[in-house]
Amino acid sequence: MAGHSQFKNIMHRKGKQDSVRSKMFSKLAREITVAAKMGAPDPDMNPRLRLAIQNAKSQSMPKDNIERAVKKASGGDAENYDEVRYEGYGPGGVAVIVEALTDNRNRTASSVRSIFSKAGGAMGETGSVAFSFDRVGEIVYKPEAGDADAIMEAAIEAGAEDVVFDEDGHTIYCGFEDINEVSSALETALGEAESVKAIWKPQNTIPVDEDRATSLMRLIDNLEDDDDVQNVYSNFEVDDEVMAKLSA
Repeated sequence: MAGHSQFKNIMHRKGKQDSVRSKMFSKLAREITVAAKMGAPDPDMNPRLRLAIQNAKSQSMPKDNIERAVKKASGGDAENYDEVRYEGYGPGGVAVIVEALTDNRNRTASSVRSIFSKAGGAMGETGSVAFSFDRVGEIVYKPEAGDADAIMEAAIEAGAEDVVFDEDGHTIYCGFEDINEVSSALETALGEAESVKAIWKPQNTIPVDEDRATSLMRLIDNLEDDDDVQNVYSNFEVDDEVMAKLSA
């Protein structure tokens, strides 16, 4: 499992649920507003908006919040957000990709650069680490969606590229350009997914020890805590023994 996914699990277990939830809703709402502004406000006509709303629902975001975010896109007071990607290296040369939606590029770049620097890392040029990741679609189902055979069969029929099974559920990967087609086919076969989104999937992972894992998780925590940052991806891996210590 990639480092960013493990870190999110730890973060939720350790508390701060209310503040984390509030910040998460704010970021989900921003994505909904941006998606609605870039295309039609109707999710049936706007694939990006449909995915944004689906993911907001999977995180139990209230219906009123979702509708308000969609309506905001057509209002005169809606901010203009730019999609920005930052790339860099954390402690130990671990690659990190940061996706942001910002109304002030200078502010966001300065903040992200400062977070990298304080963690002993450094920001790089665009493309400096992206080559070691694949841009893919990630479709997640809960364990009760079906057994491994049923999920695998549905994934193959839908045109997916890979399936990963673990105790947390089923993760199905597909080509970035195939997200809508594959997710629609899976929804017909398995029902609505827990989440559907485009991600940066590392081609290979770098094992790290407990000290380095702690530093990297702090870096990612600080990046995700920034209001402009939407997603953070990394290619580090933590083994079960270290994970147990960090989760304690």
